[in-house]
Amino acid sequence: MPERPSPPPNPVEHMAGDPVLQARMRGIRRRLFVLSGKGGVGKSTVAVNLAVALARRGRRVGLLDVDVHGPSVSTMLRVPDTRVLSDENGLLVPVPAGEHLKVMSLGFLAANSNDAIVWRGPRKFSVIGQLLRDVQWGELDELVVDCPPGTGDEPLAVVQQAGTPAAAVVVTTPQQVAVADVRRCLTFCRLVGLPIAGLIENMSGYVCPHCGQTVDLYGCGGGEGLSRETGVPLLGRIPFDSAIVCGGDAGAPFVAEDTDTASTRAFYDIVDKLLPGANTP
Repeated sequence: MPERPSPPPNPVEHMAGDPVLQARMRGIRRRLFVLSGKGGVGKSTVAVNLAVALARRGRRVGLLDVDVHGPSVSTMLRVPDTRVLSDENGLLVPVPAGEHLKVMSLGFLAANSNDAIVWRGPRKFSVIGQLLRDVQWGELDELVVDCPPGTGDEPLAVVQQAGTPAAAVVVTTPQQVAVADVRRCLTFCRLVGLPIAGLIENMSGYVCPHCGQTVDLYGCGGGEGLSRETGVPLLGRIPFDSAIVCGGDAGAPFVAEDTDTASTRAFYDIVDKLLPGANTP
């Protein structure tokens, strides 16, 4: 019988074994992958504000946006037209976005912000590898990664290439259709051996700015029920707040505004649970 042809090389495994990539990642103490099972749950909003809040806690933070088909981090940080530069070694220089925070996004590499990115899997692997291998991240306490929704090529590529130590922060909303997709995201984390730091329930009720009453716009209890069911800690709930929307559109993350709101307090409670040495619930 003729010999069975050997399978093609796995580009993710090849990149993960790259000594230059490994050396670059050694300068990063922890990776925090912000994931969701579906789009529309506010994952990028959580990633941006998580990175900003960690930086405001004095951590040295990198924020990497690898949402291939919808990079939005640059807009949320008011750097949409930034063109990245290279240093004397040919490495890409991340864009500063305030004290202790630097950012790299696929959006920086597009010739036009309105361009549609139409790439197959191998091209996605290559570019994601470049954003890890060829960016001068330097020494970081945390690299926060805004991953694309779902459990496909892009999340798999970045999780496997970025290495460890790492943890997932999984975002859901209260309604059951989101919770069902997040279950699959938790399964993905377990299959790839990625520890799960916890769940964040976003858009968890709307606090009326006039009377203070909370209205459950998207149902209630989804995150808490999923936490009980799976044993994954519920890090907290972020109420729906128009200031979050306005801040994202204006490039001014709401956690940087020093306002004492229910959303800001909830978010910093979550961030403090993610700091090294903190006891998650």
